[in-house]
Amino acid sequence: MEIGIDSFAMLLTDPATGRLQSAIDRMESVLAEIELADQVGLDVFGMGEHHRENALDSAPAVILAAAAARTKSIRLTSAVAVLSAADPVRLFQEFATLDLISGGRAELVVGRGSSVEAYPLFGFDLRDYDALFAEKLDLLLKIREQPNVKWEGRFRPAINGGGVFPRPHQPTLPIWLGVGGTPESFLRAGTLGLPLMVAIIGGSFERFLPLVELYHRAWLAAGHPAQNQKVGVHALGFVGETDTAAREAFFPGWFQMFTDAGRERGWPPPTKAQFEHMCGPSGAFLVGSPETVAAKIMHVNNTLRGVSRITLQMSTAALETEAMRRSIELLGTDVAPLVRGQRP
Repeated sequence: MEIGIDSFAMLLTDPATGRLQSAIDRMESVLAEIELADQVGLDVFGMGEHHRENALDSAPAVILAAAAARTKSIRLTSAVAVLSAADPVRLFQEFATLDLISGGRAELVVGRGSSVEAYPLFGFDLRDYDALFAEKLDLLLKIREQPNVKWEGRFRPAINGGGVFPRPHQPTLPIWLGVGGTPESFLRAGTLGLPLMVAIIGGSFERFLPLVELYHRAWLAAGHPAQNQKVGVHALGFVGETDTAAREAFFPGWFQMFTDAGRERGWPPPTKAQFEHMCGPSGAFLVGSPETVAAKIMHVNNTLRGVSRITLQMSTAALETEAMRRSIELLGTDVAPLVRGQRP
Protein backbone atom coordinates (compact mmCIF):
# COMPACT_ATOMS: atom_id res chain seq x y z
CA MET A 1 0.00 0.00 0.00
CA GLU A 2 1.21 3.48 -0.91
CA ILE A 3 0.93 6.06 1.88
CA GLY A 4 1.04 9.80 1.41
CA ILE A 5 -0.30 13.26 2.15
CA ASP A 6 -2.73 15.62 0.43
CA SER A 7 -2.55 19.35 1.05
CA PHE A 8 -4.99 22.15 0.32
CA ALA A 9 -2.37 24.83 1.04
CA MET A 10 -4.96 26.62 3.14
CA LEU A 11 -4.32 29.84 5.00
CA LEU A 12 -5.62 29.65 8.56
CA THR A 13 -6.50 32.47 10.90
CA ASP A 14 -4.05 32.97 13.74
CA PRO A 15 -6.21 32.70 16.90
CA ALA A 16 -3.91 35.14 18.73
CA THR A 17 -4.20 37.96 16.16
CA GLY A 18 -7.30 37.10 14.11
CA ARG A 19 -5.26 37.52 10.92
CA LEU A 20 -4.62 35.10 8.09
CA GLN A 21 -1.19 33.53 7.87
CA SER A 22 1.36 35.16 5.59
CA ALA A 23 0.98 33.69 2.10
CA ILE A 24 4.74 33.65 1.56
CA ASP A 25 5.39 31.86 4.84
CA ARG A 26 2.63 29.34 4.21
CA MET A 27 3.86 28.56 0.69
CA GLU A 28 7.36 27.94 2.00
CA SER A 29 5.97 25.64 4.68
CA VAL A 30 4.00 23.68 2.05
CA LEU A 31 7.18 23.10 0.03
CA ALA A 32 9.05 22.15 3.19
CA GLU A 33 6.30 19.64 4.03
CA ILE A 34 6.65 17.98 0.61
CA GLU A 35 10.43 17.89 0.98
CA LEU A 36 10.13 16.29 4.42
CA ALA A 37 7.59 13.76 3.16
CA ASP A 38 10.12 12.71 0.53
CA GLN A 39 12.91 12.44 3.09
CA VAL A 40 10.93 10.16 5.43
CA GLY A 41 9.97 7.80 2.62
CA LEU A 42 6.33 8.62 1.94
CA ASP A 43 5.10 7.53 -1.48
CA VAL A 44 2.97 10.39 -2.75
CA PHE A 45 2.05 14.04 -2.16
CA GLY A 46 -1.15 15.50 -3.61
CA MET A 47 -1.94 19.19 -4.04
CA GLY A 48 -5.55 20.36 -4.03
CA GLU A 49 -7.20 23.02 -6.16
CA HIS A 50 -9.24 25.91 -4.79
CA HIS A 51 -9.94 29.43 -6.03
CA ARG A 52 -10.61 31.43 -2.90
CA GLU A 53 -9.01 33.98 -0.62
CA ASN A 54 -7.81 31.54 2.04
CA ALA A 55 -6.15 29.06 -0.35
CA LEU A 56 -2.88 29.12 -2.28
CA ASP A 57 -3.45 26.09 -4.51
CA SER A 58 -5.22 27.56 -7.54
CA ALA A 59 -2.24 26.46 -9.69
CA PRO A 60 -1.25 23.05 -8.23
CA ALA A 61 1.12 22.10 -11.06
CA VAL A 62 3.25 25.17 -10.32
CA ILE A 63 3.58 24.24 -6.64
CA LEU A 64 4.35 20.62 -7.50
CA ALA A 65 6.99 21.69 -10.04
CA ALA A 66 8.72 23.72 -7.33
CA ALA A 67 8.52 20.66 -5.08
CA ALA A 68 9.95 18.44 -7.82
CA ALA A 69 13.20 20.41 -7.72
CA ARG A 70 13.46 19.80 -3.96
CA THR A 71 12.60 16.07 -3.91
CA LYS A 72 13.94 12.82 -5.28
CA SER A 73 11.48 9.95 -5.01
CA ILE A 74 8.00 11.00 -3.90
CA ARG A 75 5.27 10.94 -6.53
CA LEU A 76 3.60 14.31 -7.15
CA THR A 77 -0.08 14.51 -7.99
CA SER A 78 -3.13 16.71 -7.94
CA ALA A 79 -5.37 15.91 -4.98
CA VAL A 80 -8.25 16.59 -7.34
CA ALA A 81 -7.87 18.78 -10.41
CA VAL A 82 -11.26 20.32 -11.23
CA LEU A 83 -11.32 19.02 -14.79
CA SER A 84 -14.83 20.32 -15.54
CA ALA A 85 -13.59 23.92 -15.26
CA ALA A 86 -10.19 23.31 -16.89
CA ASP A 87 -8.92 22.96 -20.43
CA PRO A 88 -7.85 19.30 -20.81
CA VAL A 89 -5.15 20.26 -23.30
CA ARG A 90 -3.55 22.74 -20.94
CA LEU A 91 -3.95 20.47 -17.93
CA PHE A 92 -2.19 17.64 -19.75
CA GLN A 93 0.61 19.97 -20.85
CA GLU A 94 1.13 21.19 -17.28
CA PHE A 95 1.39 17.72 -15.80
CA ALA A 96 3.45 16.37 -18.70
CA THR A 97 5.88 19.23 -18.00
CA LEU A 98 5.82 18.35 -14.30
CA ASP A 99 6.58 14.76 -15.26
CA LEU A 100 9.67 15.88 -17.17
CA ILE A 101 10.86 18.13 -14.34
CA SER A 102 10.39 15.35 -11.77
CA GLY A 103 11.90 12.57 -13.86
CA GLY A 104 8.65 10.64 -14.23
CA ARG A 105 6.92 11.20 -10.87
CA ALA A 106 3.78 13.09 -11.94
CA GLU A 107 0.20 11.85 -11.69
CA LEU A 108 -3.26 13.35 -12.06
CA VAL A 109 -6.38 12.85 -9.97
CA VAL A 110 -9.29 14.49 -11.79
CA GLY A 111 -12.84 15.13 -10.65
CA ARG A 112 -15.82 17.42 -10.86
CA GLY A 113 -14.90 19.21 -7.64
CA SER A 114 -16.84 19.58 -4.41
CA SER A 115 -15.75 23.23 -4.20
CA VAL A 116 -17.43 24.81 -7.19
CA GLU A 117 -16.02 28.35 -7.23
CA ALA A 118 -13.97 27.50 -10.35
CA TYR A 119 -17.09 27.16 -12.53
CA PRO A 120 -18.26 30.80 -12.57
CA LEU A 121 -14.66 32.02 -12.42
CA PHE A 122 -13.87 30.37 -15.76
CA GLY A 123 -17.27 31.00 -17.32
CA PHE A 124 -18.97 27.61 -16.91
CA ASP A 125 -22.54 26.87 -15.88
CA LEU A 126 -23.04 24.62 -12.86
CA ARG A 127 -26.06 23.12 -14.61
CA ASP A 128 -23.52 21.45 -16.93
CA TYR A 129 -21.64 20.00 -13.93
CA ASP A 130 -21.55 16.37 -15.14
CA ALA A 131 -21.71 16.96 -18.89
CA LEU A 132 -18.62 19.17 -18.70
CA PHE A 133 -16.69 16.50 -16.84
CA ALA A 134 -17.69 13.63 -19.13
CA GLU A 135 -16.69 15.55 -22.25
CA LYS A 136 -13.41 16.85 -20.89
CA LEU A 137 -12.40 13.49 -19.45
CA ASP A 138 -12.95 11.96 -22.88
CA LEU A 139 -10.60 14.53 -24.43
CA LEU A 140 -7.99 14.19 -21.69
CA LEU A 141 -7.82 10.41 -22.14
CA LYS A 142 -7.54 10.77 -25.93
CA ILE A 143 -4.65 13.23 -25.51
CA ARG A 144 -2.95 10.78 -23.17
CA GLU A 145 -3.15 8.07 -25.83
CA GLN A 146 -1.51 10.08 -28.61
CA PRO A 147 -0.30 13.62 -29.32
CA ASN A 148 -2.27 14.21 -32.51
CA VAL A 149 -5.97 14.23 -31.76
CA LYS A 150 -9.07 14.84 -33.83
CA TRP A 151 -11.90 15.67 -31.47
CA GLU A 152 -15.11 17.66 -31.36
CA GLY A 153 -17.32 18.46 -28.38
CA ARG A 154 -19.94 20.81 -27.04
CA PHE A 155 -17.99 22.94 -24.56
CA ARG A 156 -14.59 23.36 -26.19
CA PRO A 157 -13.46 24.23 -29.73
CA ALA A 158 -12.67 21.22 -31.88
CA ILE A 159 -9.14 19.90 -32.36
CA ASN A 160 -8.30 18.87 -35.91
CA GLY A 161 -5.18 16.78 -35.49
CA GLY A 162 -3.00 19.41 -33.84
CA GLY A 163 -0.26 18.06 -31.63
CA VAL A 164 -0.35 18.31 -27.84
CA PHE A 165 3.17 18.68 -26.46
CA PRO A 166 5.30 18.08 -24.50
CA ARG A 167 4.76 14.40 -23.90
CA PRO A 168 5.47 13.05 -20.40
CA HIS A 169 8.51 11.02 -19.46
CA GLN A 170 6.31 8.11 -18.37
CA PRO A 171 4.90 6.09 -21.28
CA THR A 172 1.41 6.62 -19.84
CA LEU A 173 0.71 9.48 -17.43
CA PRO A 174 -1.29 7.99 -14.53
CA ILE A 175 -4.80 9.47 -14.31
CA TRP A 176 -7.02 8.60 -11.35
CA LEU A 177 -10.71 9.42 -11.10
CA GLY A 178 -11.51 11.31 -7.89
CA VAL A 179 -14.98 10.51 -6.55
CA GLY A 180 -17.21 11.33 -3.59
CA GLY A 181 -20.40 9.39 -2.98
CA THR A 182 -22.11 9.40 -6.39
CA PRO A 183 -22.67 5.84 -7.76
CA GLU A 184 -22.38 7.05 -11.36
CA SER A 185 -18.83 8.24 -10.69
CA PHE A 186 -17.78 4.80 -9.44
CA LEU A 187 -19.39 3.21 -12.50
CA ARG A 188 -17.59 5.65 -14.80
CA ALA A 189 -14.18 4.86 -13.29
CA GLY A 190 -14.72 1.12 -13.60
CA THR A 191 -16.06 1.29 -17.14
CA LEU A 192 -13.15 3.45 -18.30
CA GLY A 193 -10.56 1.30 -16.50
CA LEU A 194 -9.24 4.17 -14.37
CA PRO A 195 -7.84 3.89 -10.84
CA LEU A 196 -10.29 5.18 -8.25
CA MET A 197 -9.55 7.77 -5.55
CA VAL A 198 -12.36 7.96 -2.99
CA ALA A 199 -12.66 11.07 -0.81
CA ILE A 200 -14.00 9.99 2.60
CA ILE A 201 -14.18 13.02 4.87
CA GLY A 202 -17.04 12.00 7.13
CA GLY A 203 -19.35 9.19 8.16
CA SER A 204 -17.81 5.73 8.12
CA PHE A 205 -15.64 3.75 5.75
CA GLU A 206 -18.18 0.89 5.71
CA ARG A 207 -20.78 2.89 3.80
CA PHE A 208 -18.43 3.12 0.80
CA LEU A 209 -18.06 -0.64 0.33
CA PRO A 210 -21.15 -1.02 -1.93
CA LEU A 211 -19.86 1.81 -4.11
CA VAL A 212 -16.37 0.29 -4.37
CA GLU A 213 -17.96 -3.05 -5.27
CA LEU A 214 -19.89 -1.23 -7.99
CA TYR A 215 -16.56 0.00 -9.36
CA HIS A 216 -15.15 -3.54 -9.38
CA ARG A 217 -18.20 -4.94 -11.17
CA ALA A 218 -18.13 -2.19 -13.80
CA TRP A 219 -14.41 -2.78 -14.31
CA LEU A 220 -14.83 -6.49 -14.96
CA ALA A 221 -17.95 -5.98 -17.11
CA ALA A 222 -15.93 -3.65 -19.35
CA GLY A 223 -13.31 -6.37 -19.84
CA HIS A 224 -10.36 -4.68 -18.15
CA PRO A 225 -7.68 -6.95 -16.57
CA ALA A 226 -8.75 -7.69 -13.00
CA GLN A 227 -5.22 -7.25 -11.63
CA ASN A 228 -5.05 -3.62 -12.80
CA GLN A 229 -7.81 -2.33 -10.52
CA LYS A 230 -6.71 0.28 -7.99
CA VAL A 231 -8.67 1.85 -5.15
CA GLY A 232 -7.25 4.78 -3.21
CA VAL A 233 -8.68 6.62 -0.21
CA HIS A 234 -8.30 10.28 0.70
CA ALA A 235 -9.17 10.95 4.35
CA LEU A 236 -8.64 13.55 7.02
CA GLY A 237 -5.79 12.48 9.28
CA PHE A 238 -3.02 13.51 11.61
CA VAL A 239 -0.36 11.63 13.61
CA GLY A 240 0.88 12.60 17.06
CA GLU A 241 2.96 10.99 19.75
CA THR A 242 -0.32 10.10 21.49
CA ASP A 243 -3.99 10.08 20.53
CA THR A 244 -4.59 13.14 22.70
CA ALA A 245 -1.70 15.11 21.22
CA ALA A 246 -2.87 14.37 17.67
CA ARG A 247 -6.45 15.41 18.39
CA GLU A 248 -5.43 18.61 20.16
CA ALA A 249 -3.18 19.66 17.26
CA PHE A 250 -5.71 18.83 14.55
CA PHE A 251 -8.99 20.03 16.06
CA PRO A 252 -8.60 23.86 15.88
CA GLY A 253 -7.86 23.92 12.15
CA TRP A 254 -10.52 21.31 11.41
CA PHE A 255 -13.08 23.33 13.37
CA GLN A 256 -12.14 26.52 11.55
CA MET A 257 -12.27 24.93 8.09
CA PHE A 258 -15.61 23.20 8.59
CA THR A 259 -17.16 26.22 10.29
CA ASP A 260 -16.28 28.29 7.22
CA ALA A 261 -17.50 25.56 4.86
CA GLY A 262 -20.75 25.22 6.79
CA ARG A 263 -21.37 28.95 6.62
CA GLU A 264 -20.96 28.82 2.82
CA ARG A 265 -22.99 25.67 2.21
CA GLY A 266 -25.68 25.91 4.85
CA TRP A 267 -24.37 23.14 7.10
CA PRO A 268 -24.81 23.32 10.89
CA PRO A 269 -21.67 24.35 12.81
CA PRO A 270 -19.31 21.44 13.65
CA THR A 271 -19.00 20.32 17.26
CA LYS A 272 -16.26 18.85 19.42
CA ALA A 273 -18.47 15.78 19.99
CA GLN A 274 -18.64 15.17 16.24
CA PHE A 275 -14.88 15.46 16.01
CA GLU A 276 -14.30 13.00 18.85
CA HIS A 277 -16.69 10.52 17.27
CA MET A 278 -14.97 10.76 13.89
CA CYS A 279 -11.61 10.09 15.56
CA GLY A 280 -13.05 7.03 17.30
CA PRO A 281 -13.10 3.42 16.07
CA SER A 282 -16.20 3.83 13.87
CA GLY A 283 -15.34 7.27 12.44
CA ALA A 284 -13.53 8.16 9.23
CA PHE A 285 -10.73 10.32 10.66
CA LEU A 286 -7.21 8.85 10.76
CA VAL A 287 -6.15 10.88 13.79
CA GLY A 288 -4.07 9.52 16.65
CA SER A 289 -0.82 7.89 17.67
CA PRO A 290 1.16 5.89 15.08
CA GLU A 291 -0.37 2.66 16.40
CA THR A 292 -3.91 4.09 16.25
CA VAL A 293 -3.50 5.46 12.74
CA ALA A 294 -1.85 2.28 11.45
CA ALA A 295 -4.68 0.18 12.88
CA LYS A 296 -7.26 2.49 11.30
CA ILE A 297 -5.52 2.29 7.92
CA MET A 298 -5.62 -1.50 8.09
CA HIS A 299 -9.29 -1.25 9.01
CA VAL A 300 -9.87 0.82 5.86
CA ASN A 301 -7.98 -1.74 3.81
CA ASN A 302 -9.97 -4.65 5.21
CA THR A 303 -13.32 -2.84 5.03
CA LEU A 304 -12.91 -1.89 1.37
CA ARG A 305 -11.26 -5.25 0.56
CA GLY A 306 -7.97 -3.94 -0.69
CA VAL A 307 -6.68 -0.37 -0.90
CA SER A 308 -3.71 0.50 -3.12
CA ARG A 309 -3.10 4.01 -1.80
CA ILE A 310 -4.18 6.08 1.18
CA THR A 311 -3.49 9.79 1.58
CA LEU A 312 -4.06 11.95 4.67
CA GLN A 313 -5.26 15.53 4.44
CA MET A 314 -3.60 17.08 7.48
CA SER A 315 -3.09 20.69 6.40
CA THR A 316 -5.81 22.00 8.71
CA ALA A 317 -3.11 21.74 11.41
CA ALA A 318 -0.83 24.12 9.48
CA LEU A 319 -0.64 26.65 12.33
CA GLU A 320 0.94 23.97 14.52
CA THR A 321 4.20 24.04 12.57
CA GLU A 322 6.21 21.68 14.76
CA ALA A 323 3.27 19.32 15.26
CA MET A 324 2.73 19.30 11.48
CA ARG A 325 6.38 18.44 10.86
CA ARG A 326 6.30 15.73 13.50
CA SER A 327 3.11 14.27 12.03
CA ILE A 328 4.77 13.88 8.63
CA GLU A 329 7.80 12.26 10.24
CA LEU A 330 5.69 9.82 12.24
CA LEU A 331 3.60 8.92 9.19
CA GLY A 332 6.73 7.98 7.27
CA THR A 333 8.91 6.45 9.99
CA ASP A 334 6.31 4.79 12.24
CA VAL A 335 2.91 4.40 10.57
CA ALA A 336 4.06 3.22 7.14
CA PRO A 337 6.34 0.46 8.53
CA LEU A 338 3.52 -0.73 10.84
CA VAL A 339 1.08 -0.92 7.94
CA ARG A 340 3.60 -2.77 5.77
CA GLY A 341 4.52 -5.22 8.53
CA GLN A 342 8.06 -3.90 8.84
CA ARG A 343 7.77 -3.14 12.57
CA PRO A 344 6.70 -5.60 15.26
